[in-house]
Amino acid sequence: MSDSIAAGARQPALLEKTIGRALIDRVRAQPDGMALVDRGQGVRWTWLELAGKVDALATGLLRLGFRPGERLGIWAPNRWEWVVAQFATARIGVILVNVNPAYRSNEAEYALNKVGCRALICTPRFKSSDYIGMLREIGRERLPQLEFLISLGADTFENFIPFNTLFDVPQADALAAMEAKLAPGDPINIQFTSGTTGLPKGATLTHHNIVNNGFFVGEQIGLGPEDRLCIPVPLYHCFGMVMGNLACLNHGATMVYPSEGFDPLEVLRTIETARCTALYGVPTMFIQILNHAEFGDYDLSSLRTGIMAGAPCPEVLMKGVIERMHMREITIAYGMTETSPVSLQTSRDDPFEERVATVGKVQPHLEVKIVNPDGAIVPRGTAGEICTCGYAVMQGYWDEPDRTAEAIDSDGWMHTGDVGTIDESGYFRITGRIKDMLIRGGENIYPREIEEFLLSHPGIADVQVVGVPDERYGEEVCACVIARQGQTLDPAQVREFCRRGIAHYKVPRHVLFVEEFPLTVTGKVQKFVLREQASARVAAEFREPC
Repeated sequence: MSDSIAAGARQPALLEKTIGRALIDRVRAQPDGMALVDRGQGVRWTWLELAGKVDALATGLLRLGFRPGERLGIWAPNRWEWVVAQFATARIGVILVNVNPAYRSNEAEYALNKVGCRALICTPRFKSSDYIGMLREIGRERLPQLEFLISLGADTFENFIPFNTLFDVPQADALAAMEAKLAPGDPINIQFTSGTTGLPKGATLTHHNIVNNGFFVGEQIGLGPEDRLCIPVPLYHCFGMVMGNLACLNHGATMVYPSEGFDPLEVLRTIETARCTALYGVPTMFIQILNHAEFGDYDLSSLRTGIMAGAPCPEVLMKGVIERMHMREITIAYGMTETSPVSLQTSRDDPFEERVATVGKVQPHLEVKIVNPDGAIVPRGTAGEICTCGYAVMQGYWDEPDRTAEAIDSDGWMHTGDVGTIDESGYFRITGRIKDMLIRGGENIYPREIEEFLLSHPGIADVQVVGVPDERYGEEVCACVIARQGQTLDPAQVREFCRRGIAHYKVPRHVLFVEEFPLTVTGKVQKFVLREQASARVAAEFREPC
């Protein structure tokens, strides 16, 4: 039996260009092609029109004194300004920092200070989040490096610069001079990813990382200038800004945004009215679309391809998407933020069973291996940790060399913490996770972060957070709580406490009160036992509303 290691194709060649150069090339090749449609705000731009907006914002940022390597954060849902900011910062080498729209004030404060953001673009409100209010709560004195606050929308706010006032007459010579200073290997994007221990880490990605990953993802689903890609997945994730925006940029397809946040009805409307040919989503999104009461009222016959990723993709769901949504060429992708993100993907021409039951083969110019706890490659068919090597591996965690060295070994292999197998034909399957992580509807959630927050509650003596099965989201957050002696708590109180301090998707859906945790002889919590116990209790008795 052969070893569990596989390499992707060596062709086509890797692209050696920055995001800015890719945009220049796209405008030259396809100036009048439709680039962007934002249905929520009524925006429709060609590549030439989009590039004009990008250059105007890039010039405005230069006027403010921005230079390559400085950091600018964006705290907003999907809208045209996000795309313009992504390309404009890349045009002048400013590193875009993605701030999760679900973050609360303490999480945003940490992220902005960790990487030293000089400016922050934010929308005033989104869903239950009041971003202006949270920034005022934090206070400028606690954000010493944050020089500029920039607001989106028509309203004005004290001490905020309106986004639309930043646009300046493009200075072609200045932009060309700036472009000449940039290199594909320069860092251009930071995305925060939680760890199993400690605080979130800023995965630092280069032009080379994400331009190429966007290109090869687009190649795999056959994107071209006639395609219109519906992107309901969030732009602060690689799924949106790399697999979506940069795939379209590299292949001349149209980026189509249904609404600021995911709404299954708006996705259905967008597919029909924009005649979208491709759709992205995590499994939960596809479930909500297929189960929507008005699903049968919309014409989805224009769909052909797309990607399901971000969480385990059930076979029955894949089959439903293929049969009921006309997405006969849909693929499954696997990866992580630290690998830009995709390292494995199924192909449009894979046999049906392989396309719905595996995460495909290795992407071009990458290698993937499966190792045992000692780091040795295991035989094919044997489960072990998935490791990725090649152009897509991040530059590192921002200003965290020790944590970078823990994730990327001396030979350049990124250790994913996921468990999987590879068969003799080269198809990979994901079978579990080494890291104590759960995935709720496509969001990676690490228990330690929630546990540390809950331990600040005066009525909680100890807490362990595990994932329990859930039909809608795949997994749900379950907090197993030991209350302090003499304290009386109920699940609603615990959840309300969480809502005030952590992102909504991290708030425990289930809160179980226990007397003790299962321990090893050395006193360590046996989380796998606790998870089994919690799953059984939830299935049998838990009926608390969220």
